[in-house]
Amino acid sequence: MGNYKSRPRSTCSQELYKNILQNYARIEEKIHEDLDIELDDLTEIQQVCSNGTVDQLASLLNPETVGERLDNGLTLLHLCCMAAVTVKTDSVKDMEGSEAEGTSVLQLMRSSREKSVHDDSNCDHINEQSNMHAQYSKHTRNREVKEQIRLLLKRGADPAIISKNGFSPLHIASYKGDVEIVRLFLENCSHLDHTGAGSLTALHLACLSGQLEVTQALAQRGANIEARDAVSFSPLHIACLYGNETVVEYLLSRGVDVNISGSVGDRPLHLVAGRGDYRIVQMLLKKGARVKLQDEEGNTALHCCVRNGYLNILNLLLQPQYRNDVHLTNVYLDTPLHIACYEGWFECSKALLTHGGSSLLLRENLWGETPLHAACTGGYCIDLVDFLLSQNSISVNYQSPDGHTPLHSAAFHGHLRIVQLLLSHGADINLTAHDRCVSERKQQEEQTPLMWAYDRGHDNIANILKHFRRPGMCDDYARGEYLSGLETSYFPIPSPIGKLRTMIQEKIDVLHLRTLLPPHQHLSLSEIENLENIDSGSFGKVYKGRFNDKIVAVKRYRANMTYGKSDVEMFCREVSVLGSLDSPYIVKFVGACLHDPSSQNM
Repeated sequence: MGNYKSRPRSTCSQELYKNILQNYARIEEKIHEDLDIELDDLTEIQQVCSNGTVDQLASLLNPETVGERLDNGLTLLHLCCMAAVTVKTDSVKDMEGSEAEGTSVLQLMRSSREKSVHDDSNCDHINEQSNMHAQYSKHTRNREVKEQIRLLLKRGADPAIISKNGFSPLHIASYKGDVEIVRLFLENCSHLDHTGAGSLTALHLACLSGQLEVTQALAQRGANIEARDAVSFSPLHIACLYGNETVVEYLLSRGVDVNISGSVGDRPLHLVAGRGDYRIVQMLLKKGARVKLQDEEGNTALHCCVRNGYLNILNLLLQPQYRNDVHLTNVYLDTPLHIACYEGWFECSKALLTHGGSSLLLRENLWGETPLHAACTGGYCIDLVDFLLSQNSISVNYQSPDGHTPLHSAAFHGHLRIVQLLLSHGADINLTAHDRCVSERKQQEEQTPLMWAYDRGHDNIANILKHFRRPGMCDDYARGEYLSGLETSYFPIPSPIGKLRTMIQEKIDVLHLRTLLPPHQHLSLSEIENLENIDSGSFGKVYKGRFNDKIVAVKRYRANMTYGKSDVEMFCREVSVLGSLDSPYIVKFVGACLHDPSSQNM
């Protein structure tokens, strides 16, 4: 089918974006894995860092214990960070409730024993432990933790030591939003931009979790606000990716490059336009984001926003002061209108067409597809196809360089309603696509929309195209009229894919019937003697025979694959009904031969 099959369902940039999100999700899982420790596995000094006092820590601390680490690489400073109470912002309190305030990570954990045993004594133990923690107010607890951290730092503990999962105490505190602890670390950390998992710095993690105060503290102490992680994303990229408005606003106020590029040329504006953050888009534009910048795949912010149908952002980007160009194409030669049509966004398509003019309708992409082709390929919005067909500059029979029409596209992808709409608008079913690797004669025989539908296994569409009355076939019928109400000797022949599906279903039907019939009704054709043909019809033949010295009638079905319903399905249904009947007024059912689905006998 020409080069049409090679068009990807998703682009490289979409796959990359998906992988980036998955990567950051795995990083967050690793952070929580570090936070999820078993209290029973801790040594005495580690227990003190988790829920003790600075005096207890001072009595146990020495040059050897100060460097103690868990098997997963967590240090005493890591444990102190986890034990600290995170004071949430007002907006978070409103969403989560006041009872969440003042809870540390370790206070929310249970020991392994508490997780596995649920008797009354353990419940009492849990309640007792909760009461012990409850006696500390959040300020008292945080004061103890800060004093412990000061003591550890004074004794030489390093806030930049990385755990096995790739996070330092500074990383953990920044992700949690413990700004006072972060400031303590900043006074004793010589390298603020040390990296861990995914080459993320503490500033990256603060931006990822939306911690404004921590972001401010890090930036004010000299953290690199344009540091790059493993995918060359800056803190601004990550804040935009996760929609953290206040963090984005602060970074922009610090003078970060609003057009900073990621590893494949993706700018912050690409990310927010693709995820629909209207207010952040406004911030970026106000700071000078350039809307015509393209990533390495050639996508502009327009391509990104219409892919997900964000009409409000599209209208903002199309404002005259931003000097956008709706005719810019990506490496696939897709204009934003192509993208909107592939995804079925009606209102976005209308806005682009209004802004860019009718010449957009004639633009072909790398596969020779116009926006009408694209809408028929996607098949998401029949109203969009109808709207495009109403435009004066468009032709329902427009052929791409390889000859395929919008009808080819709809037939190939199995969009039945769009096929019917195209036919009603005068689509020509005789136009052929071609493949340069095949001779001209074979092209004309095999590349019609009917054969594309047939090859893909869309038998319902193949049936419609086969019944469709061609232009000039009969003057009594207008162009585009169906023959569904007329007599016809044509029976639809299923495609190889459709035939395979039918054969598989037949075997399932026969196996199910075998389980329903009792053993004495499972017969073999060899058990029936003196078969004499009595009658025949389109369903098969009827024979007179002898079984167990009794005269019986044998109905033998033909293996016929040209009808709408499989004969095997009809056979199985009839056998199951007859096998359930027991009446003197109905010929008694003896049994059925179920050994060969292609030659059923009864």
